[in-house]
Amino acid sequence: MKNFCTFLTFLFLLIVSVRSDIIQDSCDEAAKGDANIKSDFCVASLRANPKSQTATTTEDLVPIAIEDAIATATATGSTVSKLLQNTSLDNFTRSCLEACSELYSDAGSNLQSGGEAFKSKDFGTANSDISAAVDAPGTCEDGFKEKQGVVSPLTKENADMFQLAVIPLAFINMVK
Repeated sequence: MKNFCTFLTFLFLLIVSVRSDIIQDSCDEAAKGDANIKSDFCVASLRANPKSQTATTTEDLVPIAIEDAIATATATGSTVSKLLQNTSLDNFTRSCLEACSELYSDAGSNLQSGGEAFKSKDFGTANSDISAAVDAPGTCEDGFKEKQGVVSPLTKENADMFQLAVIPLAFINMVK
């Protein structure tokens, strides 16, 4: 009986070890294939989502990564809405924030449809939809650069969103 318990403990630890390695391995591989992906950021973001603990393959991580990107798009949209409540914003900054609001709304929709396409194994549509979401944070950030002296209040959010959107895109390319 003692040997059986030892065996079960070993087996459990082996399974947990394998499951936790899939995140690191997938993020490392994605970072090797795409210079835009930071492996440490990828690992941290996925490990922060409890659903990732049951992932056993890179394919299992795709919907989780999409979910994280959608949550960030939604949170950034909320941040933009709060910023737009400031009545003392100049017209240029207000215009940029309104554009960012629309970009992030579209990014959330694109990620959602990309996730649905991925579930249906329509990798081309998933790739296309998620690629559209990847463009949103850069376009938002670039809008503020059109006027000298204006600093984007969304630089960190845009950088995080870009990272979170390229992760599922890289994973899809790895599994298709």
